[in-house]
Amino acid sequence: MSAGRTSAQFTAALRNREQLIGYWSLLDSPIAAERLARVGYDYLAFDAQHGLFGYQGMLNNLLATDTKGSTAVGMVRVEANDLTYIGKALDAGATGVIVPLIDNARDAADAVSAVRYPPLGRRSYGPMRSQLRIGPNPADAHEQTAVLAMIETADGLANVEEICATPGLDGIYVGPSDLRLAIGGVTSTDPSVQEEFEQALTRVRKAAEAAGIAAGIHNADGASAARRLAEGFTFATVAADVVHLQQIATSHLEAARGGAR
Repeated sequence: MSAGRTSAQFTAALRNREQLIGYWSLLDSPIAAERLARVGYDYLAFDAQHGLFGYQGMLNNLLATDTKGSTAVGMVRVEANDLTYIGKALDAGATGVIVPLIDNARDAADAVSAVRYPPLGRRSYGPMRSQLRIGPNPADAHEQTAVLAMIETADGLANVEEICATPGLDGIYVGPSDLRLAIGGVTSTDPSVQEEFEQALTRVRKAAEAAGIAAGIHNADGASAARRLAEGFTFATVAADVVHLQQIATSHLEAARGGAR
């Protein structure tokens, strides 16, 4: 994508299962977010569950994402499947929310309800910042905002077909570290369960395809994201700023030391 889409255009593309690529952010740094938003990604996902920022940091990162030259919309992985957390992220201007630890269809339905205004859901009306670009009428907000359920637990995997069939759910999102642990991995990257992990990913991807919703996955790098998109996932995130900062700094240090010898 060479130019930024509106929230409505992004959400439509997501629901149409078009391929989208995003970047994951953990840092409380709107300057970094502003730069990342200009790289060309379709979305930036700000991690309020494990990220290193509070509400003000989330708000500032979303503001930075919407500045001139941005190609990305702002998404938020909320702290929990909670009406207040989801509402605050949306009121701050998130185009969509990624909801963690979804175990069953009821959890998914609760997440959808938290994103939609009455009578379709339970979201409280108060789009203090988001009304400047999303909505503000409830019907427009429903069209322009997305809700994604994370598949990362043993129960979530076991119930993935019914989760994907939840009315109003726009897509699912695989949390690979937790999912690998859930299927018996000793660590979040345990290679001994790779076959079972790949089988789980296939099941998740096919469940989303059958339900006609988006299927996304978290990735450590761009090459892994390209592989998952080629397999049939419809959106993929490259993660994450704090990790990549350390990696690139380390590589430059090693290069500098090698050249000095």
